Amino acid sequence: MEIQENNRNQLLARRRFLAGAAAVSLLALPGCASIPGLSLVDAVRRLLTRASGNALARLGEPGGFWDNQLARIALPEVFGSGGSLIGDVLTTGPVRNRLQKELNRIAEAGARAAAPLVADAVRNISITDAVALLRGGPTAATSFLRNGMGGSLVEAMVPELGSGLRAASDPVVGQAIARLTGVDVTGVARSLSSDVDDAIWGEIGREEAAIRENPESTNDPVLIAALKGL
Repeated sequence: MEIQENNRNQLLARRRFLAGAAAVSLLALPGCASIPGLSLVDAVRRLLTRASGNALARLGEPGGFWDNQLARIALPEVFGSGGSLIGDVLTTGPVRNRLQKELNRIAEAGARAAAPLVADAVRNISITDAVALLRGGPTAATSFLRNGMGGSLVEAMVPELGSGLRAASDPVVGQAIARLTGVDVTGVARSLSSDVDDAIWGEIGREEAAIRENPESTNDPVLIAALKGL
């Protein structure tokens, strides 16, 4: 027991040393009143890579949306409150719940489709003021990335979610779409994609805020140094 405790203490001491060494190396580089731009650009990318990777991995798992109260997708606006439908498909709570749950299951495919696009955007996004992003609010980097990507995730998810809607295992999905007036599967997929997009960025933002709150949890010396040193 004592040996395990000593090993744990040694590991914690090593992590603190690495974080401290990284901070010293960043601060010691020439020509900076704060921290060199190149090092901070790397820190922002590390922050976004970790935040988006963790968030999208969770959302892409079974129950990723439905089991997450903050990310759960409500019935898309296209379905209205039920009055826009012909028939009684959404007139009862259990049926509405079934439809919503199935749409949240389909949304998981949207998160999986978004993951490589977000990762690629993080690698290639132009960061001109890394200090401002690191000193910004809890979701500053996420907002910056979302603005840079515009509506690209929505467009990329429409075909994926459309396929999911057509292949839905619960017949209530097809029945609900069939009773919509002037809206086809692609229209529903686009409406759902917009809601999934909001949920994805919300989850990435929450993950970023959590990392900023406790950078040591990342075990990333560069990220720890950047967030603790600003």
